[in-house]
Amino acid sequence: MRIELATEPGDPARPNEDYASVALPASGQGGSLVLLDGVTPPEGSMGCLHSVPWFTARLGGALGELSVSRRDMTLPEVLAAAISRTAEAHGSTCDLSHPRTPQATVVLVRWDAERVEHLVLSDSALLMTGEGGAVTAVLDRRLAELPPAVQALRDQVRVLPRGSAEREVAGRAYGAAVEALRNAEDGFFTAAADPSAALRAVTGEAPRADVTAVAALTDGAARWVETFREGDWAECFGLLRKEGPQHLLDRVRELEHADPDRLAFPRGKRHDDAAAVYVEL
Repeated sequence: MRIELATEPGDPARPNEDYASVALPASGQGGSLVLLDGVTPPEGSMGCLHSVPWFTARLGGALGELSVSRRDMTLPEVLAAAISRTAEAHGSTCDLSHPRTPQATVVLVRWDAERVEHLVLSDSALLMTGEGGAVTAVLDRRLAELPPAVQALRDQVRVLPRGSAEREVAGRAYGAAVEALRNAEDGFFTAAADPSAALRAVTGEAPRADVTAVAALTDGAARWVETFREGDWAECFGLLRKEGPQHLLDRVRELEHADPDRLAFPRGKRHDDAAAVYVEL
């Protein structure tokens, strides 16, 4: 079995909010992959005493343990239980009802001799391939496919001069419109404090014989495809297989540095936390 992972912060002066792990139980009966992208909160109160890295470490640790120790639970049940366990760890000190309580995107994969199960919540990506070589991208597109009115606000921001007062005002309006859709009906969902979010995830399974390798990327690593358009998902998977996750992250950083003002490739952050995991089963 080949397992490689890499992660690095978008800003070395700030903690990395991504989380990645692979667990191989001593039983030798399979394993699991966990990838989280902590959601960076805006400045101001988020109702919590704890940082986003604290949250992703707690949630990621719970997902890794439950996914291999409780094979009787489905992946949505595992995620719901992990969210509840994490909420209990700080519910007595923090306002978990705050819309910006710490939260994260989720990719969760579990395999054994019979099947490969997967779960994706929000905008991290899962790639899977089999003996034939075709690559399947499992994506939760709800954040990318916002209502037309919200997309129009985003486009308005992008055409205004960077640093202008007009752009700042438009940016606040766009941000407020996106926030209104967070963990809301007809919006998009992340793992925060409400375990019911697990029921909103994209899930599925395949026979173990049909899957030879999987890869998971936070959106900071997926920029290679989705922002900089260096290739499609199949080509991204090929790069991971040939060169490994660190090479992908290095290439994304090169592309970000080549467009420091975000003019050629508009994006919310100049550099983002990035994580990628590649596993050959």
